[in-house]
Amino acid sequence: MAQEKGKITSQNEDFPKWYQDVIREGDLAEAAKVVKGCMVIKPHGFAIWEKMQADLDRRFKETGHQNAYFPLLIPKSFITKEAEHVEGFAPELAIVTHAGGKQLEQGEEYVVRPTSETIIGHFFAKWIESYRDLPLLINQWANVMRWELHTRLFLRTTEFLWQEGHTAHASHEEALEEVLRILNIYADFSESVMAVPVIRGLKTESERFAGALATYTIEGMMRDGKALQMGTSHDLGQNFGRAFDVTFQNEARQMDYVWQTSWGVSTRLVGGLIMTHSDDTGLILPPALAPIQVVIVPIWSKNRDKTTVLESAEQLLKELTAEGIAAKLDDRDGKRPGEKYFEWERKGVPIRIELGPRDIASGQAMIKQRIGEDKRALQRDAIVAEIPGLLTALQNVLFDRAVQFQKENTVSVDTWDDFLQVFKDNQSKFTWAHWDGTGETEAVIKEETKATIRCIPLQGWGPPPEPGVCVKTGNPSKQRVLFAKSY
Repeated sequence: MAQEKGKITSQNEDFPKWYQDVIREGDLAEAAKVVKGCMVIKPHGFAIWEKMQADLDRRFKETGHQNAYFPLLIPKSFITKEAEHVEGFAPELAIVTHAGGKQLEQGEEYVVRPTSETIIGHFFAKWIESYRDLPLLINQWANVMRWELHTRLFLRTTEFLWQEGHTAHASHEEALEEVLRILNIYADFSESVMAVPVIRGLKTESERFAGALATYTIEGMMRDGKALQMGTSHDLGQNFGRAFDVTFQNEARQMDYVWQTSWGVSTRLVGGLIMTHSDDTGLILPPALAPIQVVIVPIWSKNRDKTTVLESAEQLLKELTAEGIAAKLDDRDGKRPGEKYFEWERKGVPIRIELGPRDIASGQAMIKQRIGEDKRALQRDAIVAEIPGLLTALQNVLFDRAVQFQKENTVSVDTWDDFLQVFKDNQSKFTWAHWDGTGETEAVIKEETKATIRCIPLQGWGPPPEPGVCVKTGNPSKQRVLFAKSY
């Protein structure tokens, strides 16, 4: 049965249903049912992605990266050149076998881009000759396709949008420096712009990117205690350099393979934003990513009030916009003020300003923030000066609230019984526990609890390294790692 329009299920009642309801009521996206596993990102949802894209793009360019674009279709033969890579992606590939009404000959098939390491490696081999051509720092904003059986809007769809960075370097040390630089960019973006605190760490061998030497990650906690992998940065070593013969003459005039990295974030960040901040009323957006930061709702009861109110509202809109605030005037006829309030709350607009004849006469307006204080009067002359501070304060409140939630739902456990208790039923928390370092133990824990190792924390982002015994096997362990159920 279809969910009743306007109704949002409580988080505590059914978190997955709540998530879908918030997306629908916030007018963010919908399933593209005629294209299995895909979604339509609606204007409000896409505007959030555009703000994410703009901020990240600026950061990439400030660190010397340039944008480029590579073909959507990749020769199938390219995918098979790096053995671990093809094995990792084989179940997710969408393959073009026919074109122009005819079947392609064997060896001519194409794969719809699942990621671009292979085709970019091909062109790097053409572009790089000497150490003077390095580092080569490329980023691509694109769509990719990975065939998914179980999809969820923004979090996991067959087609999704992302950026993928690809760089080539003369040394492993330089490549690793790039990997960590990007990881820190992702982490700072997540915390300062998305207001989502994250743990930085290293993926285990079983969780790392196919074909990489190492994968670094940032992990955020959602409001159901589960983890979301927010972004990854990969040390590819020389694996793709060897597979695609990407060589260069070094300063000693010797030929060597380049050291490569790749890294990316996707539209799943929009899902993470929803699941970190929103409530049972609907979407909550941090001001830094809100397409509309302030909405002005004019109120009139008689036609003779309308002209006066709208003139005042339009002037306020101009003043706010001139200060760089993303403001909107909702002057639609046919909708009562209460209906407009309801709609903009559902869409997560941080601040609402109500302006009616009495407000104008008394030289004030009514201000309502999406979270926190009740509606209050603010002097009209002070509005433009005070709004930036209110937006900054709201941004900080959302981050502090998320930090506190993460802290309250993070535990350390030392026994298997305690571990099972944390992850019973569908529950999850960020759980620091010792692990013996083997893939076998990792697989058993996942099978029995559905909890996975989200990361081995980098120094300063988890408990200090200390020897102990594995929570499952009792074998020696070097340090605690982060376990959680995940999306």
